[in-house]
Amino acid sequence: MTEVYCEYYHATRGGNTSEGTKVRGTIHWVCAKRASRVTVRLYDRLFTVPNPMADRQREFTEFINPDSLHILENCAAEPALGGCSSGINYQFERKGYFVLDPEDSEPGAPVFNRTVSLRDSWTRRSGGKVL
Repeated sequence: MTEVYCEYYHATRGGNTSEGTKVRGTIHWVCAKRASRVTVRLYDRLFTVPNPMADRQREFTEFINPDSLHILENCAAEPALGGCSSGINYQFERKGYFVLDPEDSEPGAPVFNRTVSLRDSWTRRSGGKVL
């Protein structure tokens, strides 16, 4: 079992409490029992350099980013995402914007592709390391 210690401020939608406390982070969670199970594809830059054709001595394939795709299976998502439609963009908190893959998704087994990532202030503060 995992325990979480926190303080709950009910009226913090705008980032501040009525007492003047500034909220620095908001946690969003999904009920594991009711969650839809989805596959999420996190895409990053395809190449490790801005212009892989600039170096005429090497093949452009030598600059392919081995971390350009991470596939996360069996992710817990909002229950409504289990029956969503293709062609609609969805924002997954702290991860980016995603679209349902119309070819690889099946009823009850949606696959989401990240189209745009969000700025990550935690990564910036840690000198590039994901915390």
